[in-house]
Formats: sequence, structure tokens, C-alpha cells
Amino acid sequence: MKTIRFIFALVLLISTALVSGRTVIELKKWDFRRDNSSWECVTVPHDWAISGDFDKDIDKQVVAIEQNGEKIPTKKTGRTGSLPWIGKGEYRTSFKVPKGTKQAEIMFDGVMSEPEVFINGNRVGEWKCGYNAFYFNITSYLVKGKNEVLVKCNNRPESSRWYPGAGIYRPVKLIFRNAESSIKTWETFAYTKSISERDADIHYQTHIEGNAKTVEVSIDDAEGKQIFADKFTTDEKGRVEAAMHLQNVGLWSPETPYLYNVTTKLLDESGKLLDSESMKMGVRTVSITKENGFQLNGKTRKIKGVCLHHDLGPLGAAVNKAALIRQVKILKDMGCDAIRTAHNMPSTMQMEVYDSLGMMVMAESFDMWKYPKCKNGYAIFFDEWADRDIENLVLNHRNHASNIMWSIGNEIPEQGGKDGTSIAKHLQDLCHSLDPSRMVTSGMDRSTAAIKSGFAGVLDVPGYNYRLNKYDEAHELLPQGFLLGSETASTVSSRGEYKFPVEISSNKLYADLQCSSYDTEYCWWSNLPDDDWYWQDDKDWVIGEFVWTGFDYLGEPTPYDDFWPSRSSYFGICDLAGLPKDRYYLYRSRWNTDEPTIHLLPHWSFGEEQIGKVTPVYCYTSYPTAELFVNGVSQGKKTKSRGYDKYDRYRIRWNDVKYEPGEIKVIVFDKEGNKKGEETVKTAGQPSKIKLTADKDVLAADGTDVAYITVELTDDNGTICPEADNQINVEISGAAKFAAICNGDATSTESFVKPTMKLFNGKLVILIQSQERKRGNATVKVKSDGIAEAVYNIHVK
Repeated sequence: MKTIRFIFALVLLISTALVSGRTVIELKKWDFRRDNSSWECVTVPHDWAISGDFDKDIDKQVVAIEQNGEKIPTKKTGRTGSLPWIGKGEYRTSFKVPKGTKQAEIMFDGVMSEPEVFINGNRVGEWKCGYNAFYFNITSYLVKGKNEVLVKCNNRPESSRWYPGAGIYRPVKLIFRNAESSIKTWETFAYTKSISERDADIHYQTHIEGNAKTVEVSIDDAEGKQIFADKFTTDEKGRVEAAMHLQNVGLWSPETPYLYNVTTKLLDESGKLLDSESMKMGVRTVSITKENGFQLNGKTRKIKGVCLHHDLGPLGAAVNKAALIRQVKILKDMGCDAIRTAHNMPSTMQMEVYDSLGMMVMAESFDMWKYPKCKNGYAIFFDEWADRDIENLVLNHRNHASNIMWSIGNEIPEQGGKDGTSIAKHLQDLCHSLDPSRMVTSGMDRSTAAIKSGFAGVLDVPGYNYRLNKYDEAHELLPQGFLLGSETASTVSSRGEYKFPVEISSNKLYADLQCSSYDTEYCWWSNLPDDDWYWQDDKDWVIGEFVWTGFDYLGEPTPYDDFWPSRSSYFGICDLAGLPKDRYYLYRSRWNTDEPTIHLLPHWSFGEEQIGKVTPVYCYTSYPTAELFVNGVSQGKKTKSRGYDKYDRYRIRWNDVKYEPGEIKVIVFDKEGNKKGEETVKTAGQPSKIKLTADKDVLAADGTDVAYITVELTDDNGTICPEADNQINVEISGAAKFAAICNGDATSTESFVKPTMKLFNGKLVILIQSQERKRGNATVKVKSDGIAEAVYNIHVK
């Protein structure tokens, strides 16, 4: 059977080469070793650190975090996630060159960090930034028979402000071409110049290497119907630039992410195919002006975005399509329509997912320029590598419809000086030279200084990180006439944690190293969501926001940077397992205009010590009015208002409720007073059953697909036990395997890769992964002492 599969795969590769002129092979199976240890077999994408143990001494930094306003250095134990990502690693694999190959390239979508690439013992090249894609022409290094690739990585201590991951954590592919003439990598570019009614004018360009001069371009719609085809001749430099007019087009937007397929073919004089490539294209326009704000396809809208770090929680930095899709679906259900890839270049897989599912993107580049934020950060490479990194970022991602703007930096310390202004202009001009279709921004946190230096004024889009008290100043002094909340809120919370008394406060600390889920706590330099929404809703010149952050991430455990075992963030709207916090429903009540929101908090299963004590109840809802009942007794009807307390504009709150076991129920009403829905929260009894809920029941047998199974405990009546912390054990048999486990607790030091973990506030998530070419059924058994096991079946095909 293996022989048959090999022959079939070989025939498929040969057929692909004959049809397209090129063969593309993804390199998945590698040998890996760390710090000269023994070799082990791994699958790429691979993050070597995520399977390690948490250790407070890993990358322990004694620093003052300037971005947080700190003046005195203190010991930071969890700043970069406390997982073993520091050190040197090596990867090796081998391949055979397809018959007839004339040219070959190897392309890496991202290697953490400072990768050096060797082919057959010869050093081909290096790349310093761990987040960027890069490629090398390896034609001259190839031999007949087996060829060996070796990749060396070097992760320095104090080189990051969050968990960076480690190793070849994004895909690697080989590109073999059958002719001396070819389409140059990343040199084909198509974008929408204008739209009118249902027609669109497209600019197209490509660049050919070699003597061939005939380029054939075709465009197919999403159903495979060809809507454009033409041939062009290259100029003396091997370039083609063409204007294309398309009729009756489908426009790309977050609501309708319609994509076309653009195919470029290179032909010789006789019409023989030499090379070809295909790419997706979305027809859409983006503009930002003083008069109309942010417009997509000519329609003004506010950006409802979140910032995301690159890690995928318990999977670490190893990119995974199923995990990315899950993130996007969760965010879109909240009403989110944009993501800022903070603070680094996105993966190609990310951008393809965002294109297909409809998520606008601010594609970011750097967290620092010349001035270091950490000892061994990107600043040590900036002078030599910044231009090359911007070039690769733009060339690699300029064809993605989801990409609406570039960011050249986050909270750059140079923003207050003349050098910073000149660097900003240089990097922005470089972006424009490679991509005239998009505007450029940078997230500023020293806005007054940035205005005085000219830094803020030179940007296409002035990005403000927090600093709401400076918005009016920006509007008055800056020439653009608008600004973007490039980073907002930084509210902190722990899922299911409710602290009393409920107080709106900054830098609040608790002995258990958690934050309250009442969504009333923030950092001294940040604010609550309601504060941002005043500006977003009432000021036309504020074009939108990117909330810090959509999901919790590994590292940066503010406000507990100095406290062990805090090792991941509290900023997320969803926790590290991807489970929504209460704040998710606050944003959803304002952002999701298609599906109404009714969410009641807190849970109603407190211990005896809380009986008779003030326990405020909040309702997050799309509707303006709600009435609360505690055990059937009305606590009054309340309506959102712009009155004395600004937090009553977006939340409905009963601040004087006293806890008594039983149930709370809220009924919501529209502005005409009509009842539109209700929600009830009951006091739970003792845990007696395990409840399992999966995001999917079928997995693809590709070795990468993942199902997320949420585990909860209920009482005999099916009421969720929100404070349960039982130890959960997992067994999996059949056509899938255990991948990871996560409970969203920022202080947990339990391993992500062992099939056991405690519930955190009644929940955790199990990740089940398919195995390549292994089909059939998989059985997941979940156990906890004293409770009957639960079983979930998943089909793999």
C-alpha cells in the first residue's frame, strides 16, 4: 500500500510539473535537536518550547518596562512565558529533485530565530527576523539523488517582550521549475484601482526572469467561470503592467469575502507552458479621508478590530489552520471585523484564512527600531535588515484582500525625535514604492512628543495606542483630520473570577494573582472598553479601534509581571484556551448588529460566605432596557443612558443586589418596550456529570486538523458548576491523537501536552488532532474522580 501511495504521489508531482511548469513540495517531516542533544523526528510547523515545563528562571529579566511607565527595574519571571524557548536548535531533512528541474527555491514562512540555511553542507544564507518569510535560490547547491537541508536557529535570552516560540514554526516548501525562464517569486501583483456600480478596474503587474516574453493572464470567479483572459508581452526589463476591466464583480468585504483566482502563465514562442502560478484576489477598495473616514468599497464604517499575538495558546507558535479558523469564527461572532498582527509580520496561512473568512488586517512589522526595548531584541539588526524585512513583508502579503494597511512599528521610542521622523518617512515611502494601494500607520504611545517631532504628521494614518486624553489634541494639530485607535482598552480580567467589592480601578492586585471578570479593572496607562466607545461613537474623525487583545497570549502577565507563577496575559477578550470571558459579550452587545446579545453576570453559585453580601449583577445586551429578578423578585427595570455614570451607557447594572442562592433572571426590552428575550443563571449543586462540547465532529485526515472539545462539570440538573476545579484526565483511541490541553488559567504550571489538567472556574479545552492518512473513528474519554466518564466520538476522513 505504501508503494502504491508513493507511485501515485510521484505521478501527481510529475503531472503537476507538466501542467504548471513547476512542482511545489511542502517539507513536513524533519529531524530536530536542541543544543547538540540527540535527534528526534518532528513535524513542521514545530515549536520546540511548547512541550516543555514552566520554569520561573527561564528568561528571567530584571528590567523596568518603559511602555508601562516603570522607572525602577524589577524581576520579571513570566515576561516571555517561562517556557524553554531560549537556546540553539537544528533541523534537518532530505529531498530528491524532480526530473527536468532547471531552477529551485526553498521558502520559509518563518523560523524563530536567526535561521541559517545549509544545502548539502553549503551555507545558502540567513535571515535575522524570526517572524518574516524569506526564500533562497538553491539551484547551484543541488546534487543528483538525495539532497540534505540543515537549518540552524539561535534564540537569545532577553530578545522578546512576550513568548516568541522556537524553531521552524511556520511551513517550509520547495519550488522546482522546469524552465530557465520563470515568473519571479512575489513579483505578481493585482489590486483594485476603482469600482463603479458592479464594475472594477484592476492594475496587474508581474516580472519575468529569463528570455521568455509572453504572459497569459486569466481570472476565474469563485465558481470557476473565467471572466477575463488576455496575453501580454514583457518590456525590455521583463516586466508586464496592464489595466484590466472586470464587469459584474463580487466585492470582497468581511460580510462577503468573495475571492477570484488569478492565474499567470509564462509561454515560449511556440506557446509551450514554461511556468505558471495562481493566487487569490479580492476586488475591493480602501480609502481613509478627513471627509469620509474609513471607507471599504466606498462605504464609511468604523473598524471593530482586535490585536493578536502570534501564539495559539496551548499549541504555542506552531501555526495551525484549524486553530486560526476557530479564532476567526469566535471573533466574527462577536462582531469583530479586523485584526492587527501585533507586533510582527503575519504568517501566509493567517492571511489566507483572513481572506477566505472575511477579516480585515493591519499587517504590522516591528516592535522596535534602533532603540532597544529588550537587550537582544530586533534593534541589534534594524540598521542592516529593516529594509529587507519591509520588502519581504510587503511583497509577500500585498495580494491579500484582507490586508487594509501596513504598520511600520509599535510604540517606537524614536517617535519623539527627528531621527524617528526620518525613519518613519523612509519606511512608509518604501511601503508605498512596493504597494501604492495601501496606507501606512504606526502605533504611537507618546503622542504629544510625536506631534512635536513631526512623526505623527508624516504618517498616512496616525495610530494612537491608548492616550484618550490626547485625542482632541491630535484632531486639532494633525493635518490628516482623523486618527485610529491602533491599540485600545487593555482591560484585564480572568474568566469566571468575580472580586468583591466591585470597584473600577487600575493596577488592582489580588493574592490569587487573578483579575475580576466584572470588567472594571485596567492598567494605569489603559482604560475600560466604555471609555473608548465614547470616542468611537461620538467622533466621526475616530475611524475605529484595535482592542488589546482578542485572546490571551503567553507571556506579559500584566499586572502580575513581578509575580510567579503568572506566565500569560490577562488582557484577552477570550482566555488562552479561546473560551470567551464576560467581556466578550460586552463587545458583542455593541459590535454584532446582526444577532442580539443577552448575557448575565456573575455566576450565581457562590459559597455561604457571600450570602447576604452585595453582589452586583450586570447585563450585557444589544437592547436598551432590562429588568432583573432575583428568585422571582424584581430588582427594577433599568435603561442604558448617557447620564452621570458613563458606564451605564453600554452596560445595564444593578449594583446593590445581595446574594442569595437560587436564580437570577433578566428580561430585555427594545426601545418600544417590547419583550425581546431573557436569560437565567441558576445556583449549581454538586458536580455529578461531565459535559463535552466540540467545535466540530469531523476531522480531515491530513495530520493537522484539530477539534476543540470544551469540558465542563454540571450538577444533576445540568447546571454548570462555575467554580469546579476537578482534575480532568483524557484518553484517546482510534484515528486521532491528543494534541494539547488548556484551562485558561494564567497561573497554571500544568503542561499543555500531558492529557491531564485541572478545570479553571469550571472549564477547560482539549485539542484532538487527526493523523495523516489515518481514517476512521476516534473516541475521546474524559474522566474525573468520583464522576462518571464522558465519551465523545469524532470521525476522521
